[in-house]
Amino acid sequence: MSDVIKDSVEVALELDEKEVYAHIAHESAEDIIRIISSLDAERAKNKGEVIYYQDDWDDLIRQRIQKGKRHTAFDFYNPALLNIWEAKVKYLKKVKNSIKAAMLGVVAFLVVTIILSLFSENPWFLVGASVLPLSIFLNSYKKEKLDFTYYQLTQFFIDELRDLILKHRLDSTKYKFKVFSYDYFGILTRKIGSSIFAIIKVGENMTNTE
Repeated sequence: MSDVIKDSVEVALELDEKEVYAHIAHESAEDIIRIISSLDAERAKNKGEVIYYQDDWDDLIRQRIQKGKRHTAFDFYNPALLNIWEAKVKYLKKVKNSIKAAMLGVVAFLVVTIILSLFSENPWFLVGASVLPLSIFLNSYKKEKLDFTYYQLTQFFIDELRDLILKHRLDSTKYKFKVFSYDYFGILTRKIGSSIFAIIKVGENMTNTE
């Protein structure tokens, strides 16, 4: 899909300044709503929900940063985006790797106690089995930490989208995005068919759901 869409910098050569800003703002908003839906889909998967969503949020963010750097002349690049994204991705990997190592440690300890039981004829495996509940705690801990991080990232991009819509007076109804969680600030949700979609809330007197 991205191959058939003309790049904003190329289009800019054919448009006046006002149209340039409008075009890049529209493209940026389109990118951000894909990132939001992809992140929230990953968050839902982390909770154990069965979600069929193909976009890779990490790759989408990389693409958005690359585009943003080319648009610096039009002030469409938020330097904080790179720092926040890198920090959160690094934290996600750290949590996943730490929990994986801990789970392997639990399994290894159980295996060792089973081997000891076989050679000593003593029920050492009972000691190993006693640490199995730790794996349940570790799995719960991982889900909690990942969920909060996905939430923070998703909320950050929702806030970015709101700023973009307000600054460039975009029609928020044209940038609806699919969501699987409903605890984000500043959005209005609506069921369309079997799916829930959201738009950015722009009025102060509007509630979070419709």
